[in-house]
Amino acid sequence: MKKAILIIISSLILLLTLFYLFVYFVTYSQGVRSGELIKISNKGFLVKTWEGELSQGISGAQIFKFSVLDKDEEVIEKLLEYQGHYVKLTYVERYFTFFWLGDTKYFITKVEKEKSPHFNIQ
Repeated sequence: MKKAILIIISSLILLLTLFYLFVYFVTYSQGVRSGELIKISNKGFLVKTWEGELSQGISGAQIFKFSVLDKDEEVIEKLLEYQGHYVKLTYVERYFTFFWLGDTKYFITKVEKEKSPHFNIQ
């Protein structure tokens, strides 16, 4: 009986570990989006995550919501610096996310400042 319980518990731990590794490392897609960085914030009650929004049109009709992992400190610093500017964001999309990683499935891996196609500002 003890052996069967040990096997069941070990199997559950293994399955949960494999699921976590799949969610964390396997990406659904990768891409680039450009627009005006309109929001970056560190939010949450129990677990703080970095969340942001990118406006992909003049009127803000299309908003791209994204998250940033805490370990990507350089990306966070650049996002805070480029707030309100036109940027190009490189991201990975995951199949699923956990609440301690972020609110969205889109995670930013690189930020570059770009010239706005709408205005003559950088």
